[in-house]
Amino acid sequence: MPEEGKWYVVHTYSGYENKVASNLEKTVENRSMGDLIQEIRVPTETVTEIKDNKKREVERKIFPGYVLVKMVLTDESWYVVRNIRGCTGFVGPSSKPIPLSDEEVAKLGVETKSVEVAYAVGDSVQIIDGPLEGFVGTVEEVDEEKNRVRVMVSMFGRETPVELELMQAELVG
Repeated sequence: MPEEGKWYVVHTYSGYENKVASNLEKTVENRSMGDLIQEIRVPTETVTEIKDNKKREVERKIFPGYVLVKMVLTDESWYVVRNIRGCTGFVGPSSKPIPLSDEEVAKLGVETKSVEVAYAVGDSVQIIDGPLEGFVGTVEEVDEEKNRVRVMVSMFGRETPVELELMQAELVG
């Protein structure tokens, strides 16, 4: 059973992020190291740029000069990543790799944990967590990407929109 890898940050020459990522993927494939080096990511975001009065979608690197690598740290995996052309080393004291914490991974949005919800817009849900626990409301909007749901709850005789995390509400059955 292969170990679960941790996320590490690798520093690269600026502009070489994609090259380092693809070279690393090839090396992992050639050396059959998929169990040690499990995932390689160059975090990007899509931004709308307005240039010469024209809107266009552009993919931009969130952390220029860095590549995220999910791997099991061994002498071999460290050596392979460290010696990829364009890579200047791991981020950490004296280039000793320090894995990202679970909180950091969540904040960076590197691993998206998909949540399956049993309710949809228009359904009645009960709030099962938080200050409004026990209240029942109607789902107005579900945003799975942001892990949010908007529920209309009747409070003090008036309808009030409430923003919750997806796991804070469940279908009234």
